[in-house]
Amino acid sequence: MEGLTFVALLGAVIGLVLAFTGAGGGILSVPLLVFGLHLSVQQAAPIGLSAVFAASLLGAFLGWREGIVRYRAAALIGITGMLAAPLGFYLAQNIPSRPLAVIFSCVLLYSAWRSLIASAQDVTVRAQAPCVVSTVDQRLTWTRPCARVLSGTGLVAGLLSGLLGVGGGFVIVPALSRYTDLHIRSVQATSLAVMALVSLSGVASAAAHGSLDWGVVLPFAGGAILALLLGRLVASRLPAERLQQAFAWFCVAVAVLMLARAGGLLSA
Repeated sequence: MEGLTFVALLGAVIGLVLAFTGAGGGILSVPLLVFGLHLSVQQAAPIGLSAVFAASLLGAFLGWREGIVRYRAAALIGITGMLAAPLGFYLAQNIPSRPLAVIFSCVLLYSAWRSLIASAQDVTVRAQAPCVVSTVDQRLTWTRPCARVLSGTGLVAGLLSGLLGVGGGFVIVPALSRYTDLHIRSVQATSLAVMALVSLSGVASAAAHGSLDWGVVLPFAGGAILALLLGRLVASRLPAERLQQAFAWFCVAVAVLMLARAGGLLSA
């Protein structure tokens, strides 16, 4: 029972990050499982992705009820991501553990950098974004450049989802913030919808290959879902910029630990 409680607490960390930022939960799930349960990246990735799928699906549904999910944009990003996720999963099964850990650390550092600069983004840049909300019906105005950047975002998110067991929110949220003029809450809710779609493809691939340990998946995902629900109650009361900064520096610390472990400086 103590072991299950510990796994659920690890999952709760993921749920809180998703509730507060709409991203980042997946990218932290693998390091938590690697250090907390002493799993390899290959073992941790599908477990973390399962929890991200469950929590992001719930978060997307709640956002849809509030009317803040841009479902057409989410569908385009999600479908392209689902096409790329199986390729990422195949690569993950054929890349040695240490190089994969190094790749994961680099992605963590990139995510931290994006989070730190996001708050400094110029509003005028957002106003010139290729995907702009119409003043008539409050929907995104679809253009070829808009479809192109959203499709590209989905391909990158999907590939990383399968490769590293992440939901791709750390790619989706910065992309939607940069290439659209959506409000931050709409960006986060739409990101959760995309993550649910992209994660589904990766989870299906892992399940088909027998890579899911359900004894870990269920309590980990359960903790993430419960924490997401609780986190939503207080997320709006916390400063978004401070949360982004805290998330970024936490990613830096985890990346350093992952690199040390990959280099043999830190034991499992």
